[in-house]
Amino acid sequence: MAFDSRFSSRQSGAPMTEMNMIPLIDVMLVLLVIFIVTAPLIGQAVKIDLPKADSSAGIQVPAKMAVSISADGTRHIDGKPVSREESRALFVAAAQKKPMPEVHIYADRHTDYQSVAQTLSDAGQSGLTRIGFVTQPEK
Repeated sequence: MAFDSRFSSRQSGAPMTEMNMIPLIDVMLVLLVIFIVTAPLIGQAVKIDLPKADSSAGIQVPAKMAVSISADGTRHIDGKPVSREESRALFVAAAQKKPMPEVHIYADRHTDYQSVAQTLSDAGQSGLTRIGFVTQPEK
């Protein structure tokens, strides 16, 4: 009985160097069929007559409250120097406004964290929820 040289016992331990393309072709054909079936559905849209409305009239832009904290810990609200007690009173008054203003905190790079934390705490306890830090982008 004659055997092919590929099935000899010498080469049975060698790895197969040819890539099996049959599974890849099967996957490609399945994807091709899926795309052919779904392509006509993509272009179809239902035409309806939507109502017209102007929603820009009801939008109220909230006011901004600029709180500056210098390196020595002094606070300025909208450019006016205030003490901590005065800033608390201004925060409580601002929290009652509709819409609630945004608080922008401008803190000096060398400001103690305690001054910033006290200002954040005072604003949060007064009921203000829109608080943000303002920084300069690096060049």
